[in-house]
Amino acid sequence: MTTPTPPTPPSEPTVPSGPPSPDPGLSAIMSERRQLTNLAYRLLGSLTDAEDVVQETYARWYAMSRPQQEAIENPAAWLTRVAGRICLDVLGSARARRERYVGEWIPEPVPDSTEWISGRPGGAASPGPADPADQITLDESISMAFLIVLESMTPAERVAFILHDVFRYPFAEVAEIVGRTPAACRQLASSARRRIRAARPAEPAAARQADLVREFKRAWQAQDMNALIGLLDPDATAIADGGGVVSALARPIVGGERIARRMIDITGLVADVTFLERTVNGRPGLVAQRDGVTVVVVAFGITDDRISDIWAVLNPGKLQPWITG
Repeated sequence: MTTPTPPTPPSEPTVPSGPPSPDPGLSAIMSERRQLTNLAYRLLGSLTDAEDVVQETYARWYAMSRPQQEAIENPAAWLTRVAGRICLDVLGSARARRERYVGEWIPEPVPDSTEWISGRPGGAASPGPADPADQITLDESISMAFLIVLESMTPAERVAFILHDVFRYPFAEVAEIVGRTPAACRQLASSARRRIRAARPAEPAAARQADLVREFKRAWQAQDMNALIGLLDPDATAIADGGGVVSALARPIVGGERIARRMIDITGLVADVTFLERTVNGRPGLVAQRDGVTVVVVAFGITDDRISDIWAVLNPGKLQPWITG
């Protein structure tokens, strides 16, 4: 009698050794975060909103399945398109939100420009405007004066101009984001460029700007009315943004002498404040601290060797980068 062959026990499942293999494209995707933040900040004038846009952009990327992600030939371009479209939507509703804003609205100031300036990684730069004089540097595009001019543009103008003239994206790519033809985007950027040319003053060298801001600080602390008037353009404008959270100027002050008198009037109110010379949006500025906490960030516009604009941000919600970093 033949003894039956015992059944072969089932093989043990293969257990992979070590952790699962990482997503090979993860580092490339995450390396775009800084670039996207740079872009969104210039489009929106708010670091808080820019970070929200970047977070939403990545949320949409990771909402896709792995096969869907792998089917995208250029993930960096996909991220830029999505971020640009989100910014376009945000800009569309921004005007209504600004109308409800308490007091004057000033773009959110950011610290040392080295943290916010980057090129376009991952390849050669895209063709730029035909005229080199039209090229806007990344350093220039973060100045408070530049951001203020951007606020006067339509959302489509702003997106087309920043993507093409600042970040060097070709109009074919810009058109995919704005939802218009390349020719229409070229016209939008041209219109925005004219606004910039009309409003852009001839700035002195950075060292001279720093000297003027330092002299302004000294004159204010010394309550030297004549020195302040001499540093300010006769038609200078001072604007303060408290956002309804803290007390600020109810409306802009126009006129160098009026600004100087106002500065002298409030000297007693800021006697316990320490003013530090800092880089604000890539330009020499002042940061006021009380008990080591930043309470005001001041940016300056300088034209023809005089201070033509003062932008003071007091809204605590806009000072987080200065408080936490």
